[in-house]
Amino acid sequence: MRAITDIIVKLFVDNGFVMSFLLVGIISLIANFVSSKLTRGRIHASAIAIFFGLILAYIGGKVTGGSKGISDVGMFAGLGILGSSALRDFTIVATSFGAKLSEIKKCGLIGIASLLVGVITGYLSGALVAIAFGYTDAISVSTIAAGTVTFVVGPVTGAALGAESTVIAISIACGLIKSVAVMLLTPMVAKKIGLNSPRAAMIFGGLMGTTSGTTAGLAATDASLVPYGAMTSTFYTGLGCLLCPSVLYSLTRLLLP
Repeated sequence: MRAITDIIVKLFVDNGFVMSFLLVGIISLIANFVSSKLTRGRIHASAIAIFFGLILAYIGGKVTGGSKGISDVGMFAGLGILGSSALRDFTIVATSFGAKLSEIKKCGLIGIASLLVGVITGYLSGALVAIAFGYTDAISVSTIAAGTVTFVVGPVTGAALGAESTVIAISIACGLIKSVAVMLLTPMVAKKIGLNSPRAAMIFGGLMGTTSGTTAGLAATDASLVPYGAMTSTFYTGLGCLLCPSVLYSLTRLLLP
């Protein structure tokens, strides 16, 4: 029995990247079952799979005390490569290639306005939350507020401003909560807010940002809308990285010491 266990562990460790695909496939299979049988398709399998991934990342961090989630466990180290920023950005770009230029042009100034409104409202809501929890210095408030914009913008802003690691961690947590909320709630409110066209999807992506949450939420609503929401939500992240550590931080300093 021990010999079989050693073979299995060795197989996972020595072929970590290949085995990471197997693990993701199993998670996706379970997520599809939960989506179709338990939620009757109301919550898309991709959203459930991402939620499972977050749980595994938390467990991996608690068990190992590391900072890379489940990939800190030797036999799952391949997930660190599979889930790297390079592959993430590749999938975002590949997804956006499905968008039609004619539909993008229809969005026009409203799409640009949605990006500005989305970043600013996200930043303001995060700033209010930070102040409510007792943070009063401009650097901490700005970092947490930026994290509410997206969990990518938070650490970028924190690093630029010299924020404490604890504050940066809080900003990432805020972004993750927003991402999960968007991916789970989008299918439930899509009909009520008229999220049924490429133009609406682009505006939605500009307002919400959080590419992972927007993409999963739109996939659960209408897969044909995913490229449009992914495109503007990607611009949203870039705009947030530009505005939060500069203009929005400067404005925050005028109000806070």
